[in-house]
Amino acid sequence: MNILFFLRPKSGVTYLTIGNSMRQGLEKMKASGHTEVPVLNKDGTYAGTVSHGDFLWKILEKDFTDMQMAEHEKIDPLVSKKTSPVRINTTMEDLLTKAADQNFVPVVDDFDSFVGIVTRRDIIKYFASKNIN
Repeated sequence: MNILFFLRPKSGVTYLTIGNSMRQGLEKMKASGHTEVPVLNKDGTYAGTVSHGDFLWKILEKDFTDMQMAEHEKIDPLVSKKTSPVRINTTMEDLLTKAADQNFVPVVDDFDSFVGIVTRRDIIKYFASKNIN
């Protein structure tokens, strides 16, 4: 099965960009309801992810008293590389292995440009329906 059938395209994914402020990041995450989002470089390539926990630890470390302080801190040091992307020709079995440790799997093209994500939910639904039939 081609993973493009399960792809949530970049245009429908909440993501942040290197250089965004912590305030921008928190506001976008709050609006989306997601606990972890992809982060892109300015050229559209995948940089990593950032999570609510990453923000929380930084807020505690800096002892922010209001959101104005978060406007002056960039998300760049918070970006984690632990959620590695896959290419569009990745197999569903490889996606399942990746999804065991993360909520979503970022997908990049041959130029490392971010094209979207495949969610763990969609991967589980695929394998569940495959075992039922």
